[in-house]
Amino acid sequence: MTLFGHARMIAGLALVSLPAAASAELAVGAKAPAFSTTGAHSGQVFAFNFRQALKDGPVVLYFYPKAFTQGCTLEANAFAEAMADFDAAGATVIGLSADDLPTLMRFSLEECRGKFPVATASKAVIEAYDVRLRREGQDTGLSNRTSYVIGTDGRVKLAYSDLDWRQHVKLTLAKVRELQRRK
Repeated sequence: MTLFGHARMIAGLALVSLPAAASAELAVGAKAPAFSTTGAHSGQVFAFNFRQALKDGPVVLYFYPKAFTQGCTLEANAFAEAMADFDAAGATVIGLSADDLPTLMRFSLEECRGKFPVATASKAVIEAYDVRLRREGQDTGLSNRTSYVIGTDGRVKLAYSDLDWRQHVKLTLAKVRELQRRK
């Protein structure tokens, strides 16, 4: 085996042994906890009431760790690009993180491009949705990257956790389209 081959094998073993963030989200079919919060839409303060939003159709709650980080920025851009499709499917999209309101105001304008709101996920909301991001067993105070689709009955229709942002929009959009077809 070459030196390069040994290095690749060692790197692969190191990746296997790294502690991963726990993926424990609400189960499909579970009743989604109701909550209200404050956030921003197009740079303006925005009040969000989960129960009220469900009256308009399914709700996509996507939790992300921290605004203006690479993955969270790319995910927000992807949701912004897909908003016409989410609107056509009758879904409300809201991003949730532990970020403060001034940060969310900037993020909603710059990275969400004014297309959808982002709001503060309190510790209680992060706990209720079981999306705490842990590193080496320690709670970081941030949320994991988890996306939920909640049906108008208030039940979880999709729960997807992955720190890689790339599948969240595709999977949530597919689920809301499926719900729309079932009507």
